Amino acid sequence: MLIEIFTGSLKGKIDDQIKTFITYNKGRDWRLLQAPDTDVRGDPIVCQLPFCSLHLHLQLSENPYTSGSISSKETAPGLLVATGNIGSELSYTDVGVFISADGGNSWRQIFEEEYNVWFLDWGGALVAMKHTSVPIRHMWVSFDEGRSWSRYSFTSTPLFVDGSLVDPGIETQIMTVFGHFSLRSEWQLVKVDYKSVFSRRCNKDDYQTWHLHNQGEPCVMGERKIYKKRKPGAQCSLGRDYSKTVVSEPCVCGQGDFDDYGYERHSNNQCVPAFWFSPSSLSKDCSVGQSYLNSTGYRRIVSNNCTDGLQEKYMAKMEKCPGKAPRGLHILTTDGKLVTEQGHNATFIILMEEGDLQRTNIQLDFGDGIAVSYANFSPVEDGIRHVYKSAGIFQVTAYAENSLGSDTAVLFLHVVCPVEHVHLSVPFVAIRNKDVNITAVVWPSQAGTLTYFWWFGNSTKPLITLESSISYIFAVEGMNTVTVQVAAGSTLIQDTKEIAVHEYFQSQLLSFSPNLDYHNPDIPEWRQDIGKVIKRALVTGIPDEQILVAVFPGLPTSAELFILPHKNTTERRKSSEADLEQVVEILFNALNQNLVQFELKPGVEVIVYVTQLTLAPLVDSSTGHSSSAMLMLLSVVFVGLAVFLVYKFKRKIPWINIYAQVQHDKEQEMIGSVSQSENAPKITLSEFTDPEELMDKELDTRVMGERQPSAGAFFTVWVRMLVTGVLGKAATVTPGTGRASGTEINC
Repeated sequence: MLIEIFTGSLKGKIDDQIKTFITYNKGRDWRLLQAPDTDVRGDPIVCQLPFCSLHLHLQLSENPYTSGSISSKETAPGLLVATGNIGSELSYTDVGVFISADGGNSWRQIFEEEYNVWFLDWGGALVAMKHTSVPIRHMWVSFDEGRSWSRYSFTSTPLFVDGSLVDPGIETQIMTVFGHFSLRSEWQLVKVDYKSVFSRRCNKDDYQTWHLHNQGEPCVMGERKIYKKRKPGAQCSLGRDYSKTVVSEPCVCGQGDFDDYGYERHSNNQCVPAFWFSPSSLSKDCSVGQSYLNSTGYRRIVSNNCTDGLQEKYMAKMEKCPGKAPRGLHILTTDGKLVTEQGHNATFIILMEEGDLQRTNIQLDFGDGIAVSYANFSPVEDGIRHVYKSAGIFQVTAYAENSLGSDTAVLFLHVVCPVEHVHLSVPFVAIRNKDVNITAVVWPSQAGTLTYFWWFGNSTKPLITLESSISYIFAVEGMNTVTVQVAAGSTLIQDTKEIAVHEYFQSQLLSFSPNLDYHNPDIPEWRQDIGKVIKRALVTGIPDEQILVAVFPGLPTSAELFILPHKNTTERRKSSEADLEQVVEILFNALNQNLVQFELKPGVEVIVYVTQLTLAPLVDSSTGHSSSAMLMLLSVVFVGLAVFLVYKFKRKIPWINIYAQVQHDKEQEMIGSVSQSENAPKITLSEFTDPEELMDKELDTRVMGERQPSAGAFFTVWVRMLVTGVLGKAATVTPGTGRASGTEINC
C-alpha cells in the first residue's frame, strides 16, 4: 500500500504543536487522522477536527522482539495497528492502542493501555500481549480485526516477558514467547501452537474484496486496486496459495496526480512558484538556439501510474533558450584555500549561476600582470592553472561578458614563500619602563605576507602584527622572555630570546687579540660559549649575576660587556650606583692593563681589550629637553674652544689656573638627548677627568709600541663628542678611564 504516516510539527500553521498526518500521494497532500467515534467501552468520544485528532507514536522499538508502537504487514492489506492518544497534540499520557482496517481512513480503539500486537497466519489473526514490567500469563487472540478478543493462558506460572518470535507466513501458527520467571532465574522459552484454534482451511466463501481508497477516492497514486482478504470472524487458516490482489488497473490522470518541485498549490488549486524558487534557473545552462523543457508547474508524481487525462496538458513544454546576461559569477581555487606557495601551480575554477555560456567571453586576470581570455566559455573541469613567481597578495579578477551584460568576481590570493628561519633581534639589556625595539629577521626575506605573534614573559595572549618590528616597555626588572612566532601559510616557526631589564646599568665594547678571529666559526653556539668563557675570566670576586657578556656575529670578533646592579636594589639606588662604579672601575682597570685573558685551546691565549663605551653610565628616567638646540651647540663649541686655548696657553697666562679652577667649580651642565622623549641623562663637566690627568691615563693604558695621540687631537675628539651629544648622541664617560663614546639616536 502506498500510504505514509508522518508525525511532526507544522510551525506557524498549527501553533507549533506536534501532530500526526497521513498522505496517500507521496506527500502532495496531508491531513490529520480522524479520531474514533467511541472508546473501548462504547462511550462516545468528542473530538472535532482540526482542534482534536488522533496522534500516533511512530518510534521504532529498540527491542526487535516486540511489535513496536506501530505495525502492519503486506499480507494483511489495509490493516494498521498503532499506539497513540486522542487530543490536540501528541502526548504520552492517556495512551491506548488503535486499529484501522481500511488503510488509515478510519480508526477504532482496541485497548486503553499499551499492548504488543503481532500478526498470525498471514495476517488473518491478531495476537496481543500487555506491555508491562510485571509477570503475566495471558494473551489475547482476535479473528475479526480487533473487534473482539479471546483470552488464552500460555503458561501456568506468570512470566516476565522479554519478547516473542512470530512469523506470520508459516503454516504451523507457532509463536515462541521468551522471558524469565524471576529476576534471578534463567530464560524460559514457551512455544504456543495455535493450529488447533483454526478449525479448517478457508474456502471461497470465507473471503471478501476490499478496495484501497483515499476517503472514498478509489484511485490512489493513479491506480485502482482491489484486494482479497479473509472475512472478519472467519476462523479458518489461509494457506500458502493465498493471493491477495484481485484487480490492479491505472486511472485517468487528474490534478491530484501532479505536483512539481518548487511549486505550491494555492486555495484555487493552482500551482504557483514558491517564494524561494526561481523557474528561470532551469535554463541557466541553456544557450541561445537550443531548447529546454520548461515546467508548467505540474509534474506527475513519482511512482504515480495514471495515464491519459491531464497528462498531456500538464507535461513540460519544449521552449527555446532565452539569451541571458552573466549573473552569479564565482571564482575559487580547486582546494578551497586562499594561499599557495611561490613557484607552485595555483588552480582556479570559474562558475556562473546564469548566462549563455556558449556566447560568454571570460577574462581571468591573475593580478601579477598576466591575464588569459576564453571565448565561448565552458567550465574547465581541471581548472585554470597559473604559477606565481613572486610572493605577495594578488587580486585575481574574473570578468564575464556577453551581448546582454557582464559580471565580475574577485578573489584575493596569498602567495607565500615558505619561511625557513627566524632570528629574534633584541638588546641584551634594556632599561625598565623605556621603549625597547624588537625585530624578527626572517629568511628568506621575500616571504610574502607574514603574521607575527609576540609573547612577552608568561602572557597567554600574544600581540599580533603584520610588521616584523615591535616596540615594547618592560615594567619588571630581571630576566624577561620574548618569543616570536612567524606564520606563512601553513608554516609556523618561532624563536625565543631573553633580555635583562634593569633600572640602570653600564656597558663596554670589547675587542680581542687577532688570533681569536682565526678560530671563529661565526655560529650562535660558539658565540654563547665564548661569552661564558670571557665572563669567567672577568668575574673575580664579583657576583656572577652582575656580569653579562654578549659576543656579536661577524668578523673581527667583538663583544659587549654589561655591568648590572645588584638584584632588588632599586629603592636604595644611590648606594647601588656607587657599588656599580666600584665594579666598573675594577673591571676596566683589569681590562686596561691587559689582565683579562683566556686560553682558547692549548697554546692559544686570547687577550681581551677595552674599546669604547656604548651607553651612558647609570642611565635613569629623569626628564629634560634643551630649549634651543642651536644655542646649546654654540655654547658647547665655545666651551670646547675655551678649554683648548686654556690648555694651549696655560703656561703663558699666569692667572688662567685660577679662572679655570673657578669655572670648574661652577660645574656647568651639558644635556644630551638620549631619545625623542623628554627622558635625557644630565652629564656635568665635573664628571670629566682633568685634561692633564686624562692624557696621563691615556698614555698609561696604551700598549707598548702603540701610536700616542696628541693633546690637540684628544681635545678635538672631546669637543666633537660634546657637540654630537647635543645633536643627538648620549655622551658618556667612564670614571677612571678618560674615554667617552656616543650612542646614535634616530630622529
